[in-house]
Amino acid sequence: MKLLLSGRALTAGAVAVATLVSGGSAAGAATAPAHPTAPATAAAAAAAAPDIPIANVKAHLSQLQSIATANGGNRAHGRAGYQASLNYVKAKLDAAGFTTRVQQFTASGRTGYNLIADWPGGDARQVVMAGSHLDSVTSGPGINDNGSGSSAVLETALAVARSGYQPTKHLRFAWWGAEELGLVGSRFYVNSLGSTERAKISGYLNFDMIGSPNPGYFVYDDDPTIEKTFKDYYAGLGISTEIETEGDGRSDHAPFKNAGVPVGGLFSGADYRKTSAQAAKWGGTAGQPFDRCYHSSCDTTANINDTALDRNSDAIAYAVWELSQ
Repeated sequence: MKLLLSGRALTAGAVAVATLVSGGSAAGAATAPAHPTAPATAAAAAAAAPDIPIANVKAHLSQLQSIATANGGNRAHGRAGYQASLNYVKAKLDAAGFTTRVQQFTASGRTGYNLIADWPGGDARQVVMAGSHLDSVTSGPGINDNGSGSSAVLETALAVARSGYQPTKHLRFAWWGAEELGLVGSRFYVNSLGSTERAKISGYLNFDMIGSPNPGYFVYDDDPTIEKTFKDYYAGLGISTEIETEGDGRSDHAPFKNAGVPVGGLFSGADYRKTSAQAAKWGGTAGQPFDRCYHSSCDTTANINDTALDRNSDAIAYAVWELSQ
């Protein structure tokens, strides 16, 4: 998630294709609630979202940590660590059968990249998108901010492929560059779309920091349908949510919202401090930040709450399935 700073200048570049690197993943299991309103039929069961294995999500985080460690301790825009992160994600998606493209732009004198992945099929006039920023700040590896969202979105996309899901709507996933410089990559993407193409996006779901070590459970309140989808999911777990305010306008949903696209998403908190009421509701430590390592060198794989990461990863899959049927 970016700081409260104005965006940097952006100039258009050409579409580029990145060099690929490979990486592995592990198997695991997680638990998601039953669909709160679906009828008990075989057809409904077949369309239900799968559990997202938390071990798989954490395996992606370990890969991003290794990439940062090997590249000066970060995965920031214009640095080798970002390029390697994008290559890792792209290789996974290509192997799973997605149609991927890399969109190139320039910010702060360095070349940046967005990664866009389309799942074949579905009504191209109704596109459901899920995205997250892949870059870190220069001061750390960015595992919660935002390896957590990037890895969960990646594993949700891979779950689509594993299940052979064929939704009514078209599914598109995205990993944004240069978010930490002022939402540069996502803004470039939205601005690159004509009005007709923007109108085809029926919803954009954003996931920026979903594994905070002292977590809260925050839901964007921008689009009522998307908001209700996430709240229904958490109601099924018996977890109370709050409206997300700390990051309002500070992440990649903002360019979509400004262009008239319905948006929503999840957030587990950054440097705001957890109140006593929130600690009573969610556990954790009152008076401490949701993420004490926000934008710091200690934002490593040790800076993740597995329970929050697991619940939010399953919520992403639930929303993708629910909103694309």
